[in-house]
Amino acid sequence: MSTPALEISGLHAWYGESHILHGVDLTVNKGEVVTILGRNGAGRTTTMRAILGLTGSRKGSIKIHGTESIDMPTFKVAHLGIGYCPEERGIFATLSCEENLLLPPPVGPVGSGMSLQEIYEMFPNLLERRHSPGTRLSGGEQQMLAVARILRTGANLLLLDEISEGLAPVIVQTLARMIKTLKAKGYTIVMVEQNFRFAAPLADRFYVMEHGEIVEHFNASELASKQDTLNELLGV
Repeated sequence: MSTPALEISGLHAWYGESHILHGVDLTVNKGEVVTILGRNGAGRTTTMRAILGLTGSRKGSIKIHGTESIDMPTFKVAHLGIGYCPEERGIFATLSCEENLLLPPPVGPVGSGMSLQEIYEMFPNLLERRHSPGTRLSGGEQQMLAVARILRTGANLLLLDEISEGLAPVIVQTLARMIKTLKAKGYTIVMVEQNFRFAAPLADRFYVMEHGEIVEHFNASELASKQDTLNELLGV
């Protein structure tokens, strides 16, 4: 059996004195799309940040492509082939769209990142706006740019945090097509999503978090039978 792209076991994480994650276990196989669901404050974003070492202290095991990374600094974790698209996007306002795209250093093998041409084919909006300053882009264009930027690096394990939040339906559809395209190209994708309608048709498997723990895990084929449980766990 092939080595999972991501294997988390017994993960605990803290921000200062606050103990946020309580023994998270989660596995993502190569080429899968996995979605982490849960209410706000459940620990989903902290899980993403903990993978990269962006929380306070953490303990447990995080294996990326079979390599234990729990004691690695963030820059070394990234060089295991991870691309992280945070909820706040992190677009550089003083740089043009294209300069933002050219900025990140490679983290995968030389030449493994997408070319500008490939990115512009996937996101025609960014081609039209390539000379525009980062802050002049619409929210949807900024989100496309945030995702496109990590594709330039050669990362093959993508962590996408709430990429559909607050965007117009037409942009959400573009992002859904992008995820299907990336999966077909062999990328492994972990998504944190509030928008269940967006995530449901895209994911192979789902994990549900509550109070910093995984409380439910199921395959896409079980989605219909889990609807009542999901309504209970995700309802406000």
